[in-house]
Amino acid sequence: MSREELDRLVALGENAFVEFKQRVPEAMRFAKEIVAFANSRGGTVLIGVDDSGEIRGVKDSAEEEYSLVNAIENHCEPPIGFTMSRVPVSRKREVIVVRVLPSPEKPHFVRNGDSMTAYVRVADQSIEASREALRVLRANPDEEVRFEFGEKELLLMRYLDRYGRVTVKQFAQMAGLKRKQASHTLVLLTRAGILELHHDEKEDFFTSAAKAGAA
Repeated sequence: MSREELDRLVALGENAFVEFKQRVPEAMRFAKEIVAFANSRGGTVLIGVDDSGEIRGVKDSAEEEYSLVNAIENHCEPPIGFTMSRVPVSRKREVIVVRVLPSPEKPHFVRNGDSMTAYVRVADQSIEASREALRVLRANPDEEVRFEFGEKELLLMRYLDRYGRVTVKQFAQMAGLKRKQASHTLVLLTRAGILELHHDEKEDFFTSAAKAGAA
């Protein structure tokens, strides 16, 4: 990456694909960002850029790279592929560019002892993946999905036509289902390409995939 390309990327601000860090943070915090990008659509972490978008660079690139590699290799499971490069921003300072591609081995987790937590990227935040998100991530995209489109599914589509979005809790209430049953149906319809799952910090929701495509 050239300095001009770095300037253009930073000018866009933090978003679903870009994260700024002045330095490599505590290992599990950094692993969280990497896991979220791998579980979503990939992204870039810029080490040496502060939250306001000021390009400061880091003094000791080797030390920062050691810390970030340690965080990724020791706290991301399964292993995540990434690349690193350096962009000089002054005579003594560089920005480290860490690129993460969307992973074919989803879901990935941050490992903290015996605890395993998955994250996804939402706008400029990395949030914990919901149960529904994990089921979608774990699903084989090549597996044929079969289901019966019955009364409850018809009720769901009518609700979406009227309100545009639905949560697991809302679907369970309207259809008289237990949460687990409602979740199973919504995930199944998502895997079949009928619904689209949207991650949200408060509560994930689903929309009609047909309308999303038409938009």
